Amino acid sequence: MEKRKRYMEIKSATLGLNSKFKIGVLTSSRADFGIYYPLVKKLVNHSLFNLEIIAFGTHLDQNYGYTIDEIHSYGFEVKHQIKTLTLNKNPNETSKSIGDTILKFSEFWKTNEFDLVFCLGDRYEMFAAVSASLTFGVNLAHLHAGETTLGAVDNVFRHSISLMCKYLFVSTEKYRKRAIQINNNPGSVYNVGALSVDNLENLSYYSKKEFNDKFNIDLTIPTILSTFHPETISLSKNSQYIDELIMSFNELKERYQIVITMPNSDTLGDMIREKIIDFSKDLEQVKLVESFGMKGYLSCMKHCSFLLGNTSSGFVEASYFPKKVINLGQRQSGRIITENILNIPIEKNSIIDAVSKIEKTVVGANENIYKKGNTSDNIIDIISSLKLTK
Repeated sequence: MEKRKRYMEIKSATLGLNSKFKIGVLTSSRADFGIYYPLVKKLVNHSLFNLEIIAFGTHLDQNYGYTIDEIHSYGFEVKHQIKTLTLNKNPNETSKSIGDTILKFSEFWKTNEFDLVFCLGDRYEMFAAVSASLTFGVNLAHLHAGETTLGAVDNVFRHSISLMCKYLFVSTEKYRKRAIQINNNPGSVYNVGALSVDNLENLSYYSKKEFNDKFNIDLTIPTILSTFHPETISLSKNSQYIDELIMSFNELKERYQIVITMPNSDTLGDMIREKIIDFSKDLEQVKLVESFGMKGYLSCMKHCSFLLGNTSSGFVEASYFPKKVINLGQRQSGRIITENILNIPIEKNSIIDAVSKIEKTVVGANENIYKKGNTSDNIIDIISSLKLTK
């Protein structure tokens, strides 16, 4: 603690002498880096900051697409690569992965000091990395604080991360109020909107032809984009849930091409993967994708007929277009529901009925509750004005 205090005193005293604040970005998956992207892009070239990316979790796992390559493809250096366990077949394996990540980051924080470190979201990997930092007094800023996902244990991880962070950045006024309830410090909570809106507004999307050339998936065909993650609050029901979804896919494939992006490294995620892979064998109209990358995924969302699943992108990103969404079950329960989203139970008949309903529904443009304008610039303005000391 004393060593870090002295480091901050020296940094503050020398900032005007061509010194830069050292900023870290913790990223554990394809999903969080896609959200970080506009912020990272601006921090890399900022005169006040020296950015270091800290990659771990599924970024370094071949089973999840080794998505650190995607970070490199943007031209970013990954200064720190920390190989951590991503086991998830059962609660015991997930717990081991959390413990391994804490141990690895205990060593990392011991030898690496930052003026500020960004973390994002609600993943167990992020919770573990942040937990390990607590005793080292690391200044942390939590992006997407205050959100709720009652059907996933991630809900606990998100709020726990917020409690360990000095600064909280939220995407809506509702989430700002909840974040203040968590940390009891209104002055450290900032409503900046969603970073992904910056991506959506500035992205050069693939055309349908370009998408087909790159991924061999023809989006001129009516297409369902689906991502389904386990409900980690009700583990015993997940086998039934994926069976119900697969039965609905089996019927819907007669009318739609189904593009499935594979689930996160959640408890029982491997079980869901295995069942989806078994179902899709020899089915030309069902496409499995480990990771499209940010541009590919958002382009697919733009061009698809609708989303079906339980991913958070069905709430934030889909509301931008807006794209019709059938949200399954309770995993995302507690999030703000916009008019493009239809919530239903994870039952085959309910899914088929919901598809019939949204086929007849027209979703008009609506005010985007996540849009504040230039979110990445707003975040940089805020941290530039902070006294980055303990």
